Parts: sequence; structure tokens; C-alpha cells
Amino acid sequence: MNVAVGDRIVIDSEKAGEPPRSGVVLEVIEASYGTHYRVRWDNGRVSEIRPTAGTLHTVEAEKAARA
Repeated sequence: MNVAVGDRIVIDSEKAGEPPRSGVVLEVIEASYGTHYRVRWDNGRVSEIRPTAGTLHTVEAEKAARA
């Protein structure tokens, strides 16, 4: 998956019935154990995530700006 700084992402909820989380990628961190991301969530919090397969959806920064 090609995720870049400035992209908006959506993460599916871990619990049934909970809404997905969305935010903006602040940093892409490449490490020997995989890629993870520093994200500013829409609620203002910042965290690092290393999503599992199928849980992350991206909206590129240009597309998000047009929407």
C-alpha cells in the first residue's frame, strides 16, 4: 500500500458496531519490522499505528482537498 504524508486514512474498527477512525498521516516510518504511521486523528489525538491487512483505507491528500 502506498501511503504518503498528508494522506487521509480510515481504519476499520476493532469492535463490531463501532465507527471507523479517520485522520491525516503526519509521518511514514520505515523499520526493519515493517512500516508504521504517525497519524493525527480527527479527534485531535496523535498516535502511531501499524495496521494489519485489510484494515487501512487511504484517500490521497489531493483527492481529500477536492472533496
